[in-house]
Amino acid sequence: MLVLVATGAMPCAAQQPVAQPTDDLRKQLEQLKQQYDATTRDLQQRIAALEQQIEREKEDSEKQKEVSEKTREGTVSAVELAAQQAVKNAALGQSNEVGAKFQGQLPSEPTYDLLREADEKIVNLQQQVQSFEFHGYFRSGYGLNSDGGQQVAFQAPGADAKYRLGNEAETYGEFIFVNNWLNPEQNTDKAWIKTEVMIEANTSNSASYANFPNGIGNDQFRLREAFVRAGHIFESQPDAKFWAGERYYRRQHIEIDDFYPLDMSGYGAGAEDVNVGIGKLAVAFLAGARPDIVTQNGNYAKSNIDVRLYDLRGPAGLWAAWFDFATAKGGTAQNGSTLPAGTAFPTVNGYAFGLRHQRLEWHGGYHAFSIQYGKGAASNFSTSLDNPNPYLTHSERLLIAEHLLLQANDRFAVMPIFLFERKRDGQPGHGFNDWASFGARPEIFLNKYLSLAFEAGFDHTEGFVTTANGNTQFDGWLRKFTVAPQIGAGRKFFSRPVLRLFVTYANWSNGFRGLVGGIPFEDRTSGLTYGVQTETWW
Repeated sequence: MLVLVATGAMPCAAQQPVAQPTDDLRKQLEQLKQQYDATTRDLQQRIAALEQQIEREKEDSEKQKEVSEKTREGTVSAVELAAQQAVKNAALGQSNEVGAKFQGQLPSEPTYDLLREADEKIVNLQQQVQSFEFHGYFRSGYGLNSDGGQQVAFQAPGADAKYRLGNEAETYGEFIFVNNWLNPEQNTDKAWIKTEVMIEANTSNSASYANFPNGIGNDQFRLREAFVRAGHIFESQPDAKFWAGERYYRRQHIEIDDFYPLDMSGYGAGAEDVNVGIGKLAVAFLAGARPDIVTQNGNYAKSNIDVRLYDLRGPAGLWAAWFDFATAKGGTAQNGSTLPAGTAFPTVNGYAFGLRHQRLEWHGGYHAFSIQYGKGAASNFSTSLDNPNPYLTHSERLLIAEHLLLQANDRFAVMPIFLFERKRDGQPGHGFNDWASFGARPEIFLNKYLSLAFEAGFDHTEGFVTTANGNTQFDGWLRKFTVAPQIGAGRKFFSRPVLRLFVTYANWSNGFRGLVGGIPFEDRTSGLTYGVQTETWW
């Protein structure tokens, strides 16, 4: 290019007169240099301008790509949010407008502000999900009796529990919803507050949607827990917890017969896991009421002060002591009560206490033993109320319970149990009801997922039971045996979920004739059932 410029600006040297003065040549040279410099500057400016333009277009292209990606992501979030809102509106019937029903809160195309708001809502939703917990338990299945009717359960009259395996004829579930308000990360060195709600469901396995006359066999739902609990409030007591509401309160449970030696669940408030040096302390106010019994004071109610000292290190494990004081205000039954109007009953107080011993991590399992005694209003070891009567102050109960789990390897596990209970309601002419029970559930693990479970149980009861025909005396025994091949989630006794086939056989003494097995076996002393069941908790 420079050659062309120079050629066009200067005549060929061969055409110049030889005698031309030197000054003219110098002037032409200076002009050529000036043109060269001017042309060079112009080209450099044009090159710089082109480079800047290319750089700007590159930056604009990257920005457009970034905006496009953000817009696409935001659009997806907005569409998801809109879809969720549309489902909500359609389900709740909150809008009859087509646009609101199918587009949710986005009646126009998404703008930057709307997309940003949608993204923020998604982030908030993710944070909320992190603070939420879902726990629960359920069992379900179906069985038949040997006569072809629906499965029945075998339980001795006067016994407070039955052996469970292949002997549960219902679907039962507990669904727990927990939200962490202060500390969703559950850091152990920070304060936390949780709300917990539990819905209990119970069906008779009559139909997948039970809706029968008079409610017979229909599904039942109850609110069993609704409480708030807080912890790590005081640095000096990092393990202490405070609670109020309705809850399952520190229950003691025996798995294979689903028996609770101590169950003070109910309504109230308290503190637990308070470090007192030698162990931990729990104190609670717990109460219950009978809306079907109304006095001049209102609904008949019982209040309890429950005190427990536990995790006491002693010989051969951990020890615990328990004390409960209960009082139920007396009065006169009013119209609308299940008791005849005008029936008077006194205020009843009572007390209960117990001792518990545990060995944890023992032979691959654990061992637990408890003995407890209660009198008067506290004799049932519960917040529930017995029917009031002038003799309730004389009621009493003694309960001894022992159970253990042994699993020395991943091929075999067994849980044996023993129970003895003696109780009376205090009414004249009513003696003691005695219940003795022992049984075991061994499990053989064939591989990681297959196992074979057996369960054998023996109950002996003596006393009386209230039936439609009045008080019926009884004295006898019941034996129950079940075999159940299983598919489970591991090689442990408590591995869940589990799917079972089962066959259950039971027989009982002649003294129990008509009191065990319901209508199919009312004139017999033995019975057989079979079926399927699944059980899980999480």
